[in-house]
Amino acid sequence: MNDIEKLLSDKVKSTKPSGIRKFFDIVAEMKDAISLGVGEPDFVTPWAIREAGIYSLERGNTHYTSNWGLSDLRSEIANYLERRFNLKYNPKNEIMVTVGGSEAIDDCIRALVNDGDEVLIPEPSFVCYTPCTLLAGGIPIPIVTKAEDAFKLTPEALKAAITPKTKLLVLPYPNNPTGAVMTKEDLEKIAAVIRDTNIIVLSDEIYSELTYGAPHVSIASLPGMFERTVVVNGFSKAYAMTGWRLGYAAGHPTLINAMIKIHQFAIMSAPTTSQYAAIEALKSCDEDIERMKNEYNYRRRVMVDGFRKMGLECFEPLGAFYVFPSIKSTGMTSAEFCEKLLYSKKVAVIPGDAFGTSGEGFIRASYCYSIKNIDLALKRIAEFLKELK
Repeated sequence: MNDIEKLLSDKVKSTKPSGIRKFFDIVAEMKDAISLGVGEPDFVTPWAIREAGIYSLERGNTHYTSNWGLSDLRSEIANYLERRFNLKYNPKNEIMVTVGGSEAIDDCIRALVNDGDEVLIPEPSFVCYTPCTLLAGGIPIPIVTKAEDAFKLTPEALKAAITPKTKLLVLPYPNNPTGAVMTKEDLEKIAAVIRDTNIIVLSDEIYSELTYGAPHVSIASLPGMFERTVVVNGFSKAYAMTGWRLGYAAGHPTLINAMIKIHQFAIMSAPTTSQYAAIEALKSCDEDIERMKNEYNYRRRVMVDGFRKMGLECFEPLGAFYVFPSIKSTGMTSAEFCEKLLYSKKVAVIPGDAFGTSGEGFIRASYCYSIKNIDLALKRIAEFLKELK
């Protein structure tokens, strides 16, 4: 065979690599570089969680679990969702455990989308929604959110995007990369548009514990939205468990059963050790979440203040752990800015257009790094901007 490229799937060949990983790979080979690029907590997983994982191995719990996940874990997830977000799910048939929140997103899209179905995706947003839609045969329809609207999805923009082919709305709040949140009042307006349709909502709530103001509200908790919403969440962000690869989806049993079909053939079951560790996380680690969130909040204020002092417009994020400053005043594209900054000052941030074309003119910088690194990175970025003048 001389040309294996021709044998590859057209869908895969047309899928662009992640704009985030490109910069991550460069930084990995660059000495003394500071990365504000990857959204991964710098905290070590709390000890109680690690200990539970270790103990599960010592007891010999090294076998497959049910496709659905451990029943004790699903019960703890149900308890957690009720006490934190007023969501009541039956752990037997309305909750499934997945390999990170990313698998739950992919399963949900594939379980619902037929060829030609449209998926509404507010942008800027996380990089996986569009490729997952394309690989499922769907048509991603971006809905541009704007800084002047605090990067929120507005009911007017949602109405304008809906067509007879619309099958699914992705609701990515708190938002990566902007840090935007949707309040209960905001969500009520979105729910009012959705209730009279046959559109399902995929509510990606992976940053639900990381809000800096009012507590997170799930759209599934609003009247008429429970049955038409799949809530996706996980342990990576709030519990600093990225490498444990554990998430979950909760929703109407018909939806979850459809997702289980995909999960059982493609995955079988989520990592057993991670599931035992997650039980302990849900039982005893609320204080750890609060401690880490307080530190993120401090870093958030340092980052926003730092970018504004440089003369860059910077929306104040109220969720997740990212800032999304505008670099339009430099006259450079997002990619140009990030590449020049990386090679001249050894600071990695992510071009805004990695999160959709509407992200052009912005950069994403994560504050899930130490204050020492944040301060040094801000100093280097300020020097970079001065040298442009």
